[in-house]
Order: sequence, then structure tokens, then C-alpha cells
Amino acid sequence: MSNEKLTIDQAELVQEWSNVLPTTLQPTDQARVWADEADSQTVRVHIEAGGHTGYNFDFKVNYVDAREVNVELMDVQQGTTHIDETGDVVQNLVDDYVRHIHECAQALHRVTHV
Repeated sequence: MSNEKLTIDQAELVQEWSNVLPTTLQPTDQARVWADEADSQTVRVHIEAGGHTGYNFDFKVNYVDAREVNVELMDVQQGTTHIDETGDVVQNLVDDYVRHIHECAQALHRVTHV
């Protein structure tokens, strides 16, 4: 792990994530990215799973340094109901989305690691 801090402006980072994240997800999934107001090294990601499941996932994506992100699941809902994220179906979706989030972070090395 390097000690290089993230130097990109948070608003630009959110814009880059908003542009790239949908390209790593399934075409039917919807994503929204916004700034974490408490931490300029963090973005928040909301993903609505495609299909008829009605699942929504909220993640906190924190830059450990200019190359590495830590992804934390914050919440899972089905419709407007908070649900247990430990079930197999939900856990498989969480694992898949975490992988896609890491793919997005890797694709953004061109702007985060300069």
C-alpha cells in the first residue's frame, strides 16, 4: 500500500464515478454517486438492482490512498423495507456489486493516480 493521498477534487471524483460506474454494472442496474460530506476521500454509491427483485444497495467507498479503495456495505433494502443482508441471494449480489465497484475504482486510476 502506498501513502499517496487522493489529490483529485471530490466533485470531479463524483463526476468520474458517475460516468464510469454504470459501464461496470449490468445494463439494467441503476447507480447514483454522491460526495460524502464528512470525508473528501469518500464517495457514496447507491445501486438499484435490475429486474424484479426491488433490491437497493448503499455503499461507502473510501480511498485508502490514490490506488486502493475500501468498500463498505451500508444498507440493503427491498423496496422501502430494510432487509437482512446475510441471505445467500443478497450476499451474492453484494459480492458482485463490490467487485464492480473495485473495477470502477481501477478504471479511474487514470484520474486518481497521477
